Amino acid sequence: MTHVRLSPADVAASRNPLAGALTLPPAAYTDPAVWEIERKRVLAASWTPLARVDQVPGAGDYVSADLAGEPVMVVRGEDGAVRVLSRVCRHRAALVADGAGCRRLFTCPYHAWSYDTAGALVRAPLMEGADGFDVAAHGLREIRSEIWEGFVMATLDADAPAFAPQVSGLADYFANYNLGGFVVARTLDYAHGWNWKVLAENFMEAYHHIAAHSKTLEPGYHARDSQVPDTDQPWSILHMPAADRDAPQPDVPGLEDWQVRDLIAAIAFPGLMLAMQGPFMAWYQMTPQGADRLDLKIHLCFPDWMQDLDDYAAIVDGAEAATRAIHAEDIAANDLVWAGLNAPLSRPGPLSPLEKSIWQMNQWWLSRMGL
Repeated sequence: MTHVRLSPADVAASRNPLAGALTLPPAAYTDPAVWEIERKRVLAASWTPLARVDQVPGAGDYVSADLAGEPVMVVRGEDGAVRVLSRVCRHRAALVADGAGCRRLFTCPYHAWSYDTAGALVRAPLMEGADGFDVAAHGLREIRSEIWEGFVMATLDADAPAFAPQVSGLADYFANYNLGGFVVARTLDYAHGWNWKVLAENFMEAYHHIAAHSKTLEPGYHARDSQVPDTDQPWSILHMPAADRDAPQPDVPGLEDWQVRDLIAAIAFPGLMLAMQGPFMAWYQMTPQGADRLDLKIHLCFPDWMQDLDDYAAIVDGAEAATRAIHAEDIAANDLVWAGLNAPLSRPGPLSPLEKSIWQMNQWWLSRMGL
């Protein structure tokens, strides 16, 4: 089955083995009709990271999010459980919460219906005359969720396979890092005017180090040395060895020397994106808003034990400065890509062997799109 402006020839070219594969056609990024299908078949049907459990440490703590167009929130209940709940009131559909905070009750600002931290409706004023009204049947809808390595993952697809078994190889790769022990130290907020795949593809290849990051990342992590392992699961890893392999490294509990020294980027399709180096994790939380726009939060995360270090604040400040500088270079590059994808004469181009992660994700995306 093909979709608007995605010809069988273009699909076949993207399906070729990596050495002869082309990129996805521009319409895969720019066409609103493709976006509508993608939103249902790819985004709503997949697992999406909404928060870290440390962001909701106590009863009533919540973080709002968007899950493939559904307004949701991650809430820590009075019982200690972490749930993903719809933010849509069961009365007239007003949103009961926004942003983040701590509440024992989520009271709708429209008609004062109130829900507890498990989503149960506990107050619906002036509904006594409504025939058959059942308070127990009108709680906030709970969204299917899992906690994986400290990430609260959710999906709108009740029939989607469980997340953890799909990424068992990814968990094994990062076993020494103890991802579940990381906490969010700071969050950087961005809004970008591109399709979400432009961001994901840029994140998962080091080829662009030679130009976009020629004075920042390339001197320390040569594009030519980057490696992408094979996998038969829906994730990809980009391993970027440090150029200076003999430089002394700090002793980090549980990590081997190369894990402290090298830079690792990883993605669990379509949108769990992590950049790892030693005791530092940048979690790129992207929220697609349309074919041509997305919101991005870059969460700077460190192991919880680092919070006791005297220079912890300075370490976080340094991570923010470096992350903002690198992302500024990526913004400039992605702006150029987006302009080109929207050009009338734009056509698919050949992939470099260094862009294996893009090829891996394209195969997954095409399958989820039914192509």
